[in-house]
Amino acid sequence: MKQQVKISKVKGNPKNPRIIKNDKFKTLKNSIRTMPGYMKLRPVIVDVDMMVLGGNMRLKASIDLGKKEIWTDMFTQADCDDMNKIAIEEERETKTYLEYCDAIIIKDNVSSGEWDWAILGNEWNTIKITEWGLDVWENQDDRNELNAEAEWTGMPEFNNEDLTPKRQLIISFRNEDDIKVFANLIKQNITDKTKSLWYPEAIQEKQFDKLYTDES
Repeated sequence: MKQQVKISKVKGNPKNPRIIKNDKFKTLKNSIRTMPGYMKLRPVIVDVDMMVLGGNMRLKASIDLGKKEIWTDMFTQADCDDMNKIAIEEERETKTYLEYCDAIIIKDNVSSGEWDWAILGNEWNTIKITEWGLDVWENQDDRNELNAEAEWTGMPEFNNEDLTPKRQLIISFRNEDDIKVFANLIKQNITDKTKSLWYPEAIQEKQFDKLYTDES
């Protein structure tokens, strides 16, 4: 749903893992300033709470330029339902509204700007963002400098555990009491922020704090 709204109503996303260099930010501001229809063609994508999913830098640039209004395109529950209908028809996994929102944040930024690796490491699920098209630990500058074969010389062999689930189900609850009963049954904590879970419970390790040391 595309509409022009007061810029004060739009909230920047604290989970946004993308940053932009000063020269590119100036270029972006210039594009917005010199092309009146730019933001209508590339509106900021927001969720139902007016939180930015795609376009944090366009929002920041518009604020810097003193804009009072901004074009937005809201991702709604109806959009989520439509996407799930297509997923079912194509025999793909369906997603919750929040899962689609997270996917949009990453997918919208895959080809522009630079990544804030600290936010990616702390706030995002490595497996998910890899599925969405981002090579998580591959920095372009580092990739140009590294000799892959030399880097792996002397490293210990390891087996990469297959984390693909055997089967996934969507479970619906009629009320909060049913959620509590189910959580007690599987002995796991389910909160308003719970998007998915494993049974039996699986602990997903964060990879950013892992370091190989040669103990030989």
